[in-house]
Amino acid sequence: MIDTHCHLTFPDYEGRIPEVLAAAAREGVTGCITISTTTHDCLDALDIASKHDRVWCSAGVHPLYADKGHHDWTNLARVIRHPKCVAWGELGLDNHYSKPPRAIQDRVLEEQLAFILSQRPEIEKPLILHCREAFADLIPILKSSALPADRMVFHCFTGDTDDMRRIIDFGAWVSFTGVLTYKNAPEVRAAAKLLPIDRVMIETDAPFLSPEPHRTVRPNEPRLVIHTARKLAELHARSYENMHAILNDNTRRFFGIE
Repeated sequence: MIDTHCHLTFPDYEGRIPEVLAAAAREGVTGCITISTTTHDCLDALDIASKHDRVWCSAGVHPLYADKGHHDWTNLARVIRHPKCVAWGELGLDNHYSKPPRAIQDRVLEEQLAFILSQRPEIEKPLILHCREAFADLIPILKSSALPADRMVFHCFTGDTDDMRRIIDFGAWVSFTGVLTYKNAPEVRAAAKLLPIDRVMIETDAPFLSPEPHRTVRPNEPRLVIHTARKLAELHARSYENMHAILNDNTRRFFGIE
Protein backbone atom coordinates (compact mmCIF):
# COMPACT_ATOMS: atom_id res chain seq x y z
CA MET A 1 0.00 0.00 0.00
CA ILE A 2 1.12 3.55 -0.77
CA ASP A 3 0.48 6.68 1.30
CA THR A 4 -0.39 8.90 -1.65
CA HIS A 5 -0.03 12.24 0.17
CA CYS A 6 2.28 13.24 3.00
CA HIS A 7 4.74 16.06 3.69
CA LEU A 8 8.14 14.62 4.56
CA THR A 9 9.77 18.01 3.93
CA PHE A 10 8.11 19.40 7.06
CA PRO A 11 10.29 19.87 10.17
CA ASP A 12 8.35 17.13 12.02
CA TYR A 13 10.45 14.54 10.16
CA GLU A 14 13.85 16.22 10.12
CA GLY A 15 16.50 13.58 10.73
CA ARG A 16 13.85 10.85 11.09
CA ILE A 17 12.83 9.94 7.54
CA PRO A 18 14.54 6.50 7.41
CA GLU A 19 12.93 5.65 10.75
CA VAL A 20 9.49 6.82 9.55
CA LEU A 21 9.75 4.81 6.32
CA ALA A 22 10.91 1.70 8.18
CA ALA A 23 7.97 1.94 10.59
CA ALA A 24 5.61 2.28 7.61
CA ALA A 25 7.09 -0.77 5.89
CA ARG A 26 6.52 -2.88 9.00
CA GLU A 27 2.80 -2.06 8.71
CA GLY A 28 2.67 -2.95 5.01
CA VAL A 29 2.88 0.67 3.80
CA THR A 30 5.62 0.17 1.24
CA GLY A 31 6.00 3.73 -0.04
CA CYS A 32 4.71 7.27 -0.06
CA ILE A 33 4.46 10.45 -2.10
CA THR A 34 5.85 13.56 -0.41
CA ILE A 35 3.89 16.57 -1.61
CA SER A 36 5.22 19.97 -2.59
CA THR A 37 3.74 23.21 -1.22
CA THR A 38 5.97 25.84 -2.94
CA THR A 39 8.30 26.19 -5.91
CA HIS A 40 11.17 25.99 -3.43
CA ASP A 41 10.27 23.05 -1.21
CA CYS A 42 9.60 21.01 -4.35
CA LEU A 43 13.39 20.82 -4.63
CA ASP A 44 13.59 19.43 -1.10
CA ALA A 45 10.82 16.94 -1.92
CA LEU A 46 12.74 15.73 -4.96
CA ASP A 47 15.90 15.42 -2.88
CA ILE A 48 14.10 13.18 -0.38
CA ALA A 49 12.50 11.10 -3.15
CA SER A 50 15.86 10.68 -4.88
CA LYS A 51 17.45 9.32 -1.71
CA HIS A 52 14.78 6.70 -0.95
CA ASP A 53 13.73 3.91 -3.27
CA ARG A 54 10.02 3.89 -2.38
CA VAL A 55 9.42 7.64 -2.06
CA TRP A 56 8.07 9.83 -4.85
CA CYS A 57 7.22 13.54 -4.96
CA SER A 58 5.08 16.22 -6.60
CA ALA A 59 5.67 19.77 -7.86
CA GLY A 60 3.26 22.60 -7.13
CA VAL A 61 2.13 25.58 -5.04
CA HIS A 62 -0.40 25.02 -2.25
CA PRO A 63 -3.09 27.76 -2.14
CA LEU A 64 -2.27 28.56 1.49
CA TYR A 65 1.34 29.22 0.41
CA ALA A 66 0.31 31.42 -2.52
CA ASP A 67 1.66 34.53 -0.79
CA LYS A 68 5.02 33.03 0.24
CA GLY A 69 7.44 35.05 -1.86
CA HIS A 70 8.42 34.69 -5.51
CA HIS A 71 7.17 31.64 -7.39
CA ASP A 72 9.96 30.25 -9.53
CA TRP A 73 8.12 28.18 -12.13
CA THR A 74 11.43 26.98 -13.57
CA ASN A 75 11.89 24.93 -10.38
CA LEU A 76 8.60 23.15 -11.10
CA ALA A 77 9.75 22.50 -14.66
CA ARG A 78 12.93 20.92 -13.35
CA VAL A 79 11.24 18.74 -10.74
CA ILE A 80 8.29 17.57 -12.85
CA ARG A 81 10.67 16.10 -15.45
CA HIS A 82 12.36 13.81 -12.93
CA PRO A 83 11.13 10.18 -12.94
CA LYS A 84 10.59 10.35 -9.17
CA CYS A 85 8.10 13.21 -9.58
CA VAL A 86 4.70 11.67 -10.29
CA ALA A 87 2.28 14.64 -10.19
CA TRP A 88 1.65 18.37 -10.19
CA GLY A 89 0.44 19.90 -6.96
CA GLU A 90 -0.85 20.34 -4.57
CA LEU A 91 -2.73 23.28 -6.07
CA GLY A 92 -6.23 24.68 -5.76
CA LEU A 93 -8.32 26.98 -3.57
CA ASP A 94 -9.05 27.28 0.16
CA ASN A 95 -12.07 29.22 1.49
CA HIS A 96 -11.70 27.98 5.06
CA TYR A 97 -8.97 30.46 5.96
CA SER A 98 -9.05 34.20 5.30
CA LYS A 99 -5.34 34.36 4.48
CA PRO A 100 -3.95 34.47 1.93
CA PRO A 101 -6.83 36.42 0.33
CA ARG A 102 -8.70 34.69 -2.47
CA ALA A 103 -7.43 37.30 -4.93
CA ILE A 104 -3.89 36.03 -4.37
CA GLN A 105 -4.95 32.39 -4.43
CA ASP A 106 -6.84 32.95 -7.68
CA ARG A 107 -3.89 34.68 -9.33
CA VAL A 108 -1.40 31.97 -8.39
CA LEU A 109 -3.82 29.22 -9.43
CA GLU A 110 -4.31 30.90 -12.82
CA GLU A 111 -0.53 31.22 -13.31
CA GLN A 112 0.05 27.64 -12.20
CA LEU A 113 -2.58 26.14 -14.50
CA ALA A 114 -1.22 28.19 -17.41
CA PHE A 115 2.26 26.90 -16.65
CA ILE A 116 1.05 23.29 -16.51
CA LEU A 117 -0.68 23.72 -19.86
CA SER A 118 2.51 25.20 -21.32
CA GLN A 119 4.37 21.99 -20.47
CA ARG A 120 1.97 19.79 -22.44
CA PRO A 121 2.09 17.52 -24.35
CA GLU A 122 5.64 16.75 -23.16
CA ILE A 123 4.50 16.43 -19.54
CA GLU A 124 1.17 14.67 -18.95
CA LYS A 125 1.35 13.96 -15.23
CA PRO A 126 -1.78 14.10 -13.03
CA LEU A 127 -2.88 16.92 -10.72
CA ILE A 128 -3.26 16.75 -6.93
CA LEU A 129 -5.91 19.27 -5.84
CA HIS A 130 -6.39 21.09 -2.54
CA CYS A 131 -10.02 22.16 -2.23
CA ARG A 132 -11.44 23.22 1.10
CA GLU A 133 -14.95 24.68 1.11
CA ALA A 134 -14.35 25.75 -2.50
CA PHE A 135 -15.78 23.06 -4.79
CA ALA A 136 -18.29 25.42 -6.41
CA ASP A 137 -15.44 27.85 -7.16
CA LEU A 138 -12.67 25.45 -8.19
CA ILE A 139 -14.44 22.94 -10.43
CA PRO A 140 -15.60 25.55 -13.00
CA ILE A 141 -12.02 26.88 -13.19
CA LEU A 142 -10.71 23.37 -13.77
CA LYS A 143 -13.34 22.73 -16.43
CA SER A 144 -12.29 25.85 -18.32
CA SER A 145 -8.63 24.80 -18.20
CA ALA A 146 -9.23 21.95 -20.65
CA LEU A 147 -7.06 19.64 -18.52
CA PRO A 148 -8.52 16.11 -18.25
CA ALA A 149 -10.69 15.63 -15.16
CA ASP A 150 -9.85 11.94 -14.89
CA ARG A 151 -6.23 12.93 -14.26
CA MET A 152 -7.12 14.99 -11.18
CA VAL A 153 -7.55 13.90 -7.55
CA PHE A 154 -9.20 15.99 -4.84
CA HIS A 155 -7.02 15.14 -1.86
CA CYS A 156 -8.08 15.18 1.80
CA PHE A 157 -11.80 15.23 1.08
CA THR A 158 -13.71 16.92 3.92
CA GLY A 159 -16.87 17.89 2.06
CA ASP A 160 -20.41 16.51 2.03
CA THR A 161 -22.53 14.50 -0.39
CA ASP A 162 -23.28 17.56 -2.55
CA ASP A 163 -19.56 18.21 -2.94
CA MET A 164 -18.96 14.56 -3.82
CA ARG A 165 -21.67 14.64 -6.48
CA ARG A 166 -19.97 17.67 -8.04
CA ILE A 167 -16.70 15.74 -8.19
CA ILE A 168 -18.34 12.60 -9.59
CA ASP A 169 -20.11 14.60 -12.30
CA PHE A 170 -16.85 16.38 -13.11
CA GLY A 171 -15.09 13.03 -13.50
CA ALA A 172 -12.20 13.43 -11.02
CA TRP A 173 -10.84 11.12 -8.30
CA VAL A 174 -10.94 11.54 -4.49
CA SER A 175 -8.46 10.70 -1.75
CA PHE A 176 -9.41 10.26 1.90
CA THR A 177 -7.42 10.96 5.07
CA GLY A 178 -7.93 10.00 8.70
CA VAL A 179 -10.90 12.39 8.77
CA LEU A 180 -12.86 9.45 7.36
CA THR A 181 -12.44 7.72 10.74
CA TYR A 182 -13.52 10.65 12.94
CA LYS A 183 -16.78 10.36 14.89
CA ASN A 184 -17.58 14.00 14.09
CA ALA A 185 -17.33 13.49 10.30
CA PRO A 186 -20.43 11.45 9.32
CA GLU A 187 -20.89 13.61 6.20
CA VAL A 188 -17.49 12.52 4.90
CA ARG A 189 -18.38 8.85 5.37
CA ALA A 190 -21.73 9.36 3.64
CA ALA A 191 -19.96 11.03 0.72
CA ALA A 192 -17.38 8.23 0.53
CA LYS A 193 -20.14 5.69 -0.12
CA LEU A 194 -21.15 7.59 -3.29
CA LEU A 195 -17.74 7.55 -4.95
CA PRO A 196 -17.12 4.86 -7.60
CA ILE A 197 -14.61 2.44 -6.11
CA ASP A 198 -12.29 2.74 -9.11
CA ARG A 199 -11.72 6.45 -8.37
CA VAL A 200 -10.67 6.29 -4.71
CA MET A 201 -7.28 6.57 -3.01
CA ILE A 202 -6.09 7.04 0.57
CA GLU A 203 -3.48 9.19 2.27
CA THR A 204 -2.35 10.54 5.62
CA ASP A 205 -1.67 14.21 4.80
CA ALA A 206 0.97 13.70 7.49
CA PRO A 207 1.99 15.38 9.75
CA PHE A 208 -1.71 16.28 10.10
CA LEU A 209 -4.95 14.33 10.68
CA SER A 210 -3.89 11.18 12.51
CA PRO A 211 -6.69 8.60 12.15
CA GLU A 212 -8.63 6.84 14.87
CA PRO A 213 -7.68 4.95 17.00
CA HIS A 214 -4.47 7.00 17.00
CA ARG A 215 -5.92 10.51 16.70
CA THR A 216 -3.74 11.84 19.52
CA VAL A 217 -0.51 10.74 17.79
CA ARG A 218 1.60 13.73 16.69
CA PRO A 219 2.93 13.92 14.09
CA ASN A 220 0.88 11.63 11.89
CA GLU A 221 2.98 9.16 9.87
CA PRO A 222 2.54 7.09 6.68
CA ARG A 223 2.30 3.87 8.73
CA LEU A 224 -1.13 4.96 10.02
CA VAL A 225 -2.77 5.12 6.59
CA ILE A 226 -3.88 1.51 7.04
CA HIS A 227 -6.60 2.67 9.45
CA THR A 228 -8.19 4.85 6.79
CA ALA A 229 -8.07 1.89 4.41
CA ARG A 230 -9.85 -0.29 6.97
CA LYS A 231 -12.60 2.29 7.45
CA LEU A 232 -13.05 2.61 3.69
CA ALA A 233 -13.36 -1.18 3.39
CA GLU A 234 -15.99 -1.16 6.14
CA LEU A 235 -18.02 1.58 4.40
CA HIS A 236 -18.04 -0.37 1.13
CA ALA A 237 -18.76 -3.71 2.86
CA ARG A 238 -15.56 -5.23 1.50
CA SER A 239 -12.79 -7.16 3.15
CA TYR A 240 -9.64 -5.28 4.01
CA GLU A 241 -7.69 -7.53 1.64
CA ASN A 242 -10.03 -6.71 -1.25
CA MET A 243 -9.91 -2.98 -0.52
CA HIS A 244 -6.13 -3.19 -0.24
CA ALA A 245 -5.94 -4.70 -3.74
CA ILE A 246 -8.30 -2.06 -5.17
CA LEU A 247 -6.31 0.80 -3.65
CA ASN A 248 -3.05 -0.61 -4.98
CA ASP A 249 -4.52 -0.92 -8.47
CA ASN A 250 -5.96 2.60 -8.34
CA THR A 251 -2.64 4.06 -7.20
CA ARG A 252 -0.83 2.26 -10.02
CA ARG A 253 -3.29 3.53 -12.63
CA PHE A 254 -3.35 7.13 -11.40
CA PHE A 255 0.28 7.74 -10.49
CA GLY A 256 2.03 4.94 -12.38
CA ILE A 257 3.41 3.57 -9.08
CA GLU A 258 3.58 -0.20 -8.56
